[in-house]
Amino acid sequence: MFCVAYGLSMDYEVFLLSRIKEEHDRTGDTGIAVAEGIRRSAPLITAAAGILALSFLSYATGGVVFLKELGIGTALTILVDATLIRVVLLPVTMRLAGRANWWAPKPLRRFRIREATEPEPERVLRGEYV
Repeated sequence: MFCVAYGLSMDYEVFLLSRIKEEHDRTGDTGIAVAEGIRRSAPLITAAAGILALSFLSYATGGVVFLKELGIGTALTILVDATLIRVVLLPVTMRLAGRANWWAPKPLRRFRIREATEPEPERVLRGEYV
């Protein structure tokens, strides 16, 4: 049950963190990035968690006890993950960590990984986006 819930929750965890990273790249402020990232992704994450929880709760209507346990347990895990962890624990941890959220090991710093929305003007002038 833990493996299933962990795998499902990672989908919207990646979505949420990518939204927060986009906001941080735009503003440079961790507090604003966390608040805006959560605000913008909250409807989608809430809907996804609700749909997943309802689909797993449908297992509880069956006659097999193992499936009932799996359905109820996974539904509760998804709801707790989408509410407590994503709304309380993640923002608090990211605000406390501050700039440490964006730390990268030295070999990876040269890649400067970020969302590619539009090419940077100076890179276009150098001919990197031809």
